[in-house]
Amino acid sequence: MVLTVDIGNSNIVLGVFEGDILKLTLRIKTDATRTRDEYAINLNSMLKINNINVSDIDGAIISSVVPNLSVPFAGAVEMLIGKPPFIVGPGVKTGLDIRIDNPSQLGCDMVVDAVSAIHSYGTPAIVIDMGTATTFSAIGKKGEYLGAAITPGVRISMNALAQNAAQISQINIDRPKHAIGTNTTDSLKSGIVLGYASMLDGIIERFEKEIGAPCNVIATGGLSSLIIPHCKRKIIHDKDLLIKGLLLIYNKNI
Repeated sequence: MVLTVDIGNSNIVLGVFEGDILKLTLRIKTDATRTRDEYAINLNSMLKINNINVSDIDGAIISSVVPNLSVPFAGAVEMLIGKPPFIVGPGVKTGLDIRIDNPSQLGCDMVVDAVSAIHSYGTPAIVIDMGTATTFSAIGKKGEYLGAAITPGVRISMNALAQNAAQISQINIDRPKHAIGTNTTDSLKSGIVLGYASMLDGIIERFEKEIGAPCNVIATGGLSSLIIPHCKRKIIHDKDLLIKGLLLIYNKNI
């Protein structure tokens, strides 16, 4: 079995694969104050509860956008499985042809998403990851990574509004009943959900114009399952896109 780890700004998502089959996904809140030992205990307990024996895990791979957590979490994984995990970054083969100005600045989560999308859905493609930030990755006809657009994520936008507007408070973000809200809560739901859906449609259209061809569009992460039903464009939802990409990269490096 292979353990895949996606360390994001808000959550850590774990996947356990047996061959190509995803057996289990787990989610832990990201906490940069935790130590290697604390994460090892937490991870070991979660695997045991789900009847996964750490001795059956042959290897692991980590993608992290939280540099301060990469080393302690890698140490926790090594404590459990007895070997160091791969960490997506310099020295790890991905097979992705990155055409941006400074490839070293490309987030490893965006690299992994792109590898996974190319493998599963073909090219050209646009990959949308709706996490703490919402990222749009453009992949050309030959599988080359052309560039990206990055916006604040849905929750960050809501939090900023609640913190900076005196008469607006936090709400549960869910499906709006109408585009025209008749109270503050419904107006916020409409603005956030339909506003982000319209943004997705608009950026997809602009990306396709610059790529010069219709694209397969894949969305993952965060609130993507809430937003994409309101988009005019057909968008494939794949909640496991990143952890499946980690398995692909793991297999390229063993």
